Amino acid sequence: MGDTFMRPETIARIRARMRQAGLGEADLVESFVRGAGSGGQKINKTSSCVQLHHAASGEVVKCQRTRAREVNRWLARQELAERLIAKAEGLRSERQQEQERVRRQKRRRSRRQKARMLDDKRRHGEKKRLRQREALS
Repeated sequence: MGDTFMRPETIARIRARMRQAGLGEADLVESFVRGAGSGGQKINKTSSCVQLHHAASGEVVKCQRTRAREVNRWLARQELAERLIAKAEGLRSERQQEQERVRRQKRRRSRRQKARMLDDKRRHGEKKRLRQREALS
């Protein structure tokens, strides 16, 4: 996949995925917005970020993975189709699972967990101090 175009096979695969999700071009409201993030002047001047709104499900997808608007249009359709299929199958997407995993990792420990962890550290430190005394003897 190049930066300015997509191969016909890739487009055909995305169209097939859209059909599988029951997603038609008539169901989509497409708009082009200015991107966000790093990129300086260029990102502030061009509207290469594609926003798709699927009215039936209420899903909104924004895509600005590449600098090419045409590539982003197809990538947004693919993302929307994947979301709709995952929703229909009742599965959480990989992205959601990753976000939940990170959220769990960042969550503060409960008081009991923290106390238990500190107690384990004290015991371990005591063991190490006892070993040092034996090594000095």
